[in-house]
Amino acid sequence: NVGGHTVKMDQLRNLFESIGFANVETLIASGNVIFDSKSKSAAALQQKIEKQLRAALGYEVITFIRTVPEVADVANYGCFDRSELEKAGNILYVGFMNEAPRAAAKEKLASLADKVNDFCVHEREVYWLRRTGAGESEYSGGLIEKTLGVPVTFRNSTTVKKIVVKYLRE
Repeated sequence: NVGGHTVKMDQLRNLFESIGFANVETLIASGNVIFDSKSKSAAALQQKIEKQLRAALGYEVITFIRTVPEVADVANYGCFDRSELEKAGNILYVGFMNEAPRAAAKEKLASLADKVNDFCVHEREVYWLRRTGAGESEYSGGLIEKTLGVPVTFRNSTTVKKIVVKYLRE
C-alpha cells in the first residue's frame, strides 16, 4: 500500500532496480524497500526515488529514507515502559517523518494522549502506543499526521524489528 494505492511488491522492487539500486528486497507487503546505494545523501536518494515512482505510477509517493543502523536506533528507542509494551492488546506503532515536527505540534499531539493512546516524538519518529485493539481507538495515522503538520508513514514496531533482525550486519 503506497500512498493509498496498492502496488505489488515485485513491481515496487522492479522500480527500484530500474533506478540502479543493488540488492533490492521488499519486506512483506509493507511498502518497505531495502536496497544498497553508493549515494551518501538521503535527500538525493529520496528525490530520485520519488521522481521514478511518480513517473512509473502516475501519482506522488512520499518516501522516507533510513539506513539500517538508523532503523535499529528507532527499534531500540525506549519511549514507553516495557510493561506497557508487553501487555496483551497493546500495540506500538512507529511513524517515520522526513523532519522533526515543530515544538507546538509535538505539544498538540501530546495533548491528545488518553487512556487508549499515548505518543512520544523523538527526532524524526513518532511512537504511538495503542492500549487496545485497533477498532477501539478513535485516532488514525492521518489524524496524527495532520496534528504534527508533516507527512508520516506508520509501521507496526514488529515490522521495524524484523527489518533490524534481517538486515543489520555487525
